Amino acid sequence: MNEIMTIGIAGGTGSGKTTITQQLVRRFGGDVSVIYHDNYYKSHDDITYEERTKLNYDCPDAFDTWLLVQDLKALKRGETIECPQYDYTVHNRAKETKTIRPAPVVIIEGILVLQSEELRDQMDIKIFVDTDADVRILRRIVRDVRDRGRSLDSVVNQYLGTVKPMHETYVEPSKRFADIIIPEGGHNLVAMSMLIERINAHCAGWGKE
Repeated sequence: MNEIMTIGIAGGTGSGKTTITQQLVRRFGGDVSVIYHDNYYKSHDDITYEERTKLNYDCPDAFDTWLLVQDLKALKRGETIECPQYDYTVHNRAKETKTIRPAPVVIIEGILVLQSEELRDQMDIKIFVDTDADVRILRRIVRDVRDRGRSLDSVVNQYLGTVKPMHETYVEPSKRFADIIIPEGGHNLVAMSMLIERINAHCAGWGKE
């Protein structure tokens, strides 16, 4: 059994998607490769930094999802890809790429990975992480201020201006496409146990005829 199992993990900003992903990577190591949808933000070399700060980064058009689909198809064919990287400090795609090799399990993580039908069609398991809005915004504030050097005002303005309305328009409705809905993300031990068991079964058969 050499087919790659693909898992899409979606949910609103700060819902706990990355916590689940990190737990799975720690558990399975090299048996898991991860692709972050955020790294497929479109490049905007043609506009200034100030103009880039005003773009809507929470709508489907912000992403080069077509390229992600092509890269995912390549991984499933057993090919190595050069995944783009995104630099949040300049709001633009970085010049560097990251080499990602095929693995028994490939995780695709991002707020809108269940919104695209073409991307969903490449997934074997579709997960939506469901967390209360007040918890999500607090987590986003901490992340953006601490890890991305953003000011509190800019985080709040962006949340109210684009993140919240785009969540209501695109992210939350995509929940209906999920095979599994996990409340509270990686803190849901029952859901994590079931997911780990499913991945264990797949990895145990990897490479066997």
